[in-house]
Amino acid sequence: MRYNEKELQALSRQPADLAAELGMRSPKKGSVVKRRLVKLVVNFLFYFRTDEAEPVGALLLEHCRVTHEEPTGFSISFIEDPERKYHFECCSEEQCQEWMGALRQASYEFMRRSVIFYRNEIQKMTGKDPLEQFGISEEARFQLSGLKA
Repeated sequence: MRYNEKELQALSRQPADLAAELGMRSPKKGSVVKRRLVKLVVNFLFYFRTDEAEPVGALLLEHCRVTHEEPTGFSISFIEDPERKYHFECCSEEQCQEWMGALRQASYEFMRRSVIFYRNEIQKMTGKDPLEQFGISEEARFQLSGLKA
């Protein structure tokens, strides 16, 4: 994927949807758990050394799977390489559940499906397409036919 490094760094400075200091282990062999400031901004998960302002890395949360591991841990893997997992350790089961829920809802695809669902619900209730007033009701990204079951 192509990206502009300066724009990505600017995005990392935006207010977080969720942020905390978590234990993190990368998918590299022999990797150990390190404390990282982890910050969810839209559909990017940024991770920082606890004493630095610039991110060490970022994960684009598209086509990924969030899995509960251990009582207070979860992992993120990507569909194209499911064996490559990023592991995270939380302070409590509640924090773990909060992170897993937020990460699962962060993808563009989840947001698109939500827009389509609520569009249809509003249309059933009012008889009007709520996207029509914005001139985008015919765009392919808002059509049910694009959904996979």
